[in-house]
Amino acid sequence: MTELTGTTASGADWQAWQRSWDRQQELYLPDREERFRVMLDMVEALVGTEPRVLDLACGTGSITARLLQRFPGAVSTGVDLDPALLAIAGGTFTGDDRVTLVTADLKDPRWPERLPYESYDAVLTATALHWLHTEPLAVLYGQIAELVRAGGVFMNADHMIDESTPRINAAERALRHARMDQAKRDGVPDWSEWWALAAQDPVLGEPTASRFEIYGEHADGETPSVEWHTRVLREKGFGEARPVWRSPSDALVLALK
Repeated sequence: MTELTGTTASGADWQAWQRSWDRQQELYLPDREERFRVMLDMVEALVGTEPRVLDLACGTGSITARLLQRFPGAVSTGVDLDPALLAIAGGTFTGDDRVTLVTADLKDPRWPERLPYESYDAVLTATALHWLHTEPLAVLYGQIAELVRAGGVFMNADHMIDESTPRINAAERALRHARMDQAKRDGVPDWSEWWALAAQDPVLGEPTASRFEIYGEHADGETPSVEWHTRVLREKGFGEARPVWRSPSDALVLALK
């Protein structure tokens, strides 16, 4: 079931767009699949193999697709504001009753009212909440804590920089960007190139134009430390919170209700 306010015209090769999105994201996140694997490992460990999941800032539905492939008995609610990415998600999951897609702005305090369920076993998000500044992110964490059932989990995989190690950070960044430059020479589209392709597509062109009216090129958010995330999650109502996976620049923080 889908609830979309954007275009989801038939005829597009949605799987091709999903693969293209994955390839573009992996340019920046070469360990993207590893963080998804650990995320789903912890879902299984803490809430089982038939969870009710909220895919927060779901984009094209990357988490939902991997969730349902691994756990066919799961159900997922995907929430996003981006009409182009929701169009791809809507096309991908058309006819799948396990999936509901909701168009909502996470900065709107009433966004949870649009959800089909009052509570979830797991709320999952990846590489999305850095679009928010810390104050609205802390508010969002409080709302998430109210949506997660007792014993349920929230996981956020995102950029979480340790500013106390500037030389290590600079070395890691230089190596990562050198590898990105090589990948682009090998034909992998970067963020701007991918959106230019979407803008030219007969199906995605209109929702892509709407997307840039909402966001611009890229939202101006923040990347607080792991310690900030775990502290605020505990303050907002979670009993435990800690990283369960880390890379030199990113982390997956898990909070248990």
